[in-house]
Amino acid sequence: MTVKKKDSFILSAPKAKRMFVFLFSLLMVLISSCKSEIKDNSDRFKKGVFEIPAGKGYSKTIITRVDSLQIEEYEKIINISNDSASGIKRVKHIDTLYIKWKNNFFYSLKLKSPKKQLDRDAIYVQITNVSENSYDFSAKVGFSKFKTDGTIYKIK
Repeated sequence: MTVKKKDSFILSAPKAKRMFVFLFSLLMVLISSCKSEIKDNSDRFKKGVFEIPAGKGYSKTIITRVDSLQIEEYEKIINISNDSASGIKRVKHIDTLYIKWKNNFFYSLKLKSPKKQLDRDAIYVQITNVSENSYDFSAKVGFSKFKTDGTIYKIK
C-alpha cells in the first residue's frame, strides 16, 4: 500500500519574497488611486477670487482672499420711499475681514473694522460639500441662532 502525499501550497523563499513585493506594490497603487478629490484639492479655496451669486434681498458678492485677509465687494440694496414715490438704491460696499482657517473645511471670519456690536462677532463657516470649482457652506454668526447656507464659486 502506498500513501500519496497531498500537494501543499508552500512557496520557496525567493518566490514568497517576489509575491510579497508584488502584493505590496499592488496595494500601494490601489491606495494612491483611491484618494479623495476633496482631500487632494481642498487648499484651492484658501486663496483666489470667488463669487457668491445674487439672491433674494442681496446682490452678487465678489470675494478676494489673500493671506489672512478676505475682501468682499457687494452692493447693498436700500429701499427708499417718500410720500410721492418709492424705489431702491444700490450702494457699493467693501468689507475687509480676517480669515482664519482651522482646517480645510472650517474657517472663521472677523470684520477688520466693525461699526456695530453685532459686527464684532465672528462668523463661523463650515464647508459642507466640494465640487470642481465651488463649495457649499453653512455659516453662523457668533453664538446666535442666525445661520445661512450658500455656494461659493471660484472664478480665478
